[in-house]
Amino acid sequence: MSKPAPAAAGRSTCDDAMAEDLGWALGVVFRGYVAAATAALAEVPGGPRGYQVIAAAARSEVGSQLALAHHLGIDRTVMTYMLDDLEAAELIERQPDPADRRARRVVVTARGTKLLATLDRRLQAAEADLLAPLDAAERTSFRSQLRAVAAHVNALDPPGDLCSLADQVKAELPSPNRS
Repeated sequence: MSKPAPAAAGRSTCDDAMAEDLGWALGVVFRGYVAAATAALAEVPGGPRGYQVIAAAARSEVGSQLALAHHLGIDRTVMTYMLDDLEAAELIERQPDPADRRARRVVVTARGTKLLATLDRRLQAAEADLLAPLDAAERTSFRSQLRAVAAHVNALDPPGDLCSLADQVKAELPSPNRS
């Protein structure tokens, strides 16, 4: 039996049927990204979701707490608990919205801004490790193409309540107890 030739420049030599399966490839990359991001963002309450809240608030992507929850696809009840944890860690503050005193704006604290810079560097390093098989031009192209596909999919099927979506996906998966 002969050994397969080593992969050139770290490229996979996967010749089986899975090599052409987009779902399989997306799943493997997603699994790797989630693991790397979770490790890189472990110190923030809520992990990757907590990071997204802090990052969106820091970049003033949305106004109110409710708008932020909708923007990130987080159930408003879950968002309340997450904001409680982020506020207890002194990373964000909820302040009355000057335009609507019933609404709260999520504002990043100085401590949150400092932590965000650290987390951004860690996440960039994790992403660089994940995309290591690609050269710089390929990484730029990959990110651009992925954003285009993501924007297209998001426009066709905007996120609703992601908690409900997770429950739906879980319900569709085969149960280990089913025969």
